[in-house]
Amino acid sequence: MDSEIAFTPATEVRRMIAAREISSVEIAEYFFQRIDELNPRLNAYLTVCPEQALADAAAADEAVQRGDELGPLHGVPISIKDLELTKGVRTTMGSAVFRDRVPEIDSIVVERVKAAGGIILGKTNTPEFGQSGTTENLVSEPCRNPWNTDYTPGGSSGGAAAALIAGLCTLATGSDGGGSVRIPSSFSGVTGIKPSHGRVPRYGGYGGPAVNHFSQSGPMSRTVRDTAMLLQVLAGPDSRDPNTMTDAPPDYMAALEGGVEGWRVAWSDDLGYAAVDPEVVQITRGAAQVFQELGAIVEEAAPEIEGDPFPAFSTVFGTASYTSYAGLYPGRREELTHYVQNTFDAASQHTAADLSRALAYVDRLKRRFADFFDTYDLLLTPAMAVTAFPIGQHPTSIGGRSVEPWWGYLPFTFPINMSGQTASSVPCGFSAAGLPVGLHIVGPAGGEARVLRAMAAFEAARPWAQHRPAVC
Repeated sequence: MDSEIAFTPATEVRRMIAAREISSVEIAEYFFQRIDELNPRLNAYLTVCPEQALADAAAADEAVQRGDELGPLHGVPISIKDLELTKGVRTTMGSAVFRDRVPEIDSIVVERVKAAGGIILGKTNTPEFGQSGTTENLVSEPCRNPWNTDYTPGGSSGGAAAALIAGLCTLATGSDGGGSVRIPSSFSGVTGIKPSHGRVPRYGGYGGPAVNHFSQSGPMSRTVRDTAMLLQVLAGPDSRDPNTMTDAPPDYMAALEGGVEGWRVAWSDDLGYAAVDPEVVQITRGAAQVFQELGAIVEEAAPEIEGDPFPAFSTVFGTASYTSYAGLYPGRREELTHYVQNTFDAASQHTAADLSRALAYVDRLKRRFADFFDTYDLLLTPAMAVTAFPIGQHPTSIGGRSVEPWWGYLPFTFPINMSGQTASSVPCGFSAAGLPVGLHIVGPAGGEARVLRAMAAFEAARPWAQHRPAVC
């Protein structure tokens, strides 16, 4: 089979299958060949399921032959992040505690992918419980960036991003509780969007009960149109998630048209507090100027952010994680990664007053972002403060300023999880070292259609999908 099929957009793959130009079984078999060849070098997948995938692909081909009505993902190979439950397929959540766990149910995300006709190839690598911006755990070897295999692809959806850019799946699901779709999208050169809080229901994970204040599952792909197609499948209310939006999502594919002419767009290279690599600023500032070329009014502006938002984020995020998972490992602390141990130790010391103060900060931040989007249609920033870095070598200084190694490189992503807005990362260039750089496009709560339209306009002006890493 022509290797181009590994990089063909999902919309075109679906069309080809429906038109009987290629079979779902042929495509699935080819992807498993590529996974056998490249995954030992990349560790993008923790688990693959060829027997089930090929059976599902055969059923998809039979449906085409019968002339059945076909779903939007019919026959399209897709990977699932290993934080989503998959019935009958190992789900580790990146944790050695769950190394051999096989669930009896699917998460909502997996239910919807299956109902749309997607062919699940396997489960992609993730840090333990999604608690890191890079992808290392005690289940497998670190996930590696296809642009430079000594470097991290980011996290926590690192396996999804690595699999996409290396042509090991056509689409991927990710999730984003502090940047976990946008971090690897920027580091690995793919497109991803974090939906607004409640746009994609969250149900189907180990642990609980705890309100997940910040996380949303979201689509990742190599093109904006594919991202919109997968978001359409994932979005929409479900009563099993009490925080889900109750309104039906708009038509995201239709929303891609129209451009950004006349829009008022804010640009900020630091949100008033972040340390950012000068090369990243230069590349993303140039990307922001593209919006001016497209007819938007681009101004330097940012929401007012009260001090450093990370302490409040860490309190809420850590408390929710501790509540959900800490009771699942009695006597098994040695099986947890050091970063999860640190999170649980810190969260166990939080008081009700600490959490209350953090939630009050979140409420104030939400109000300031909402007020900001009364004036501006979009906010543009760098997606990340740096490009990808060597595995295990988190930056301790950026742009001449000392930063906290575990979160100093992601100052732009987690505040958007706190505010509940939607935001994306779209590839916008390469560093001198040949590593991708992402542009962060932020919209108002419920504004996925607006962000996707902006992404599509930028992609049309600065096409990206032709770029491929040498590892492929």
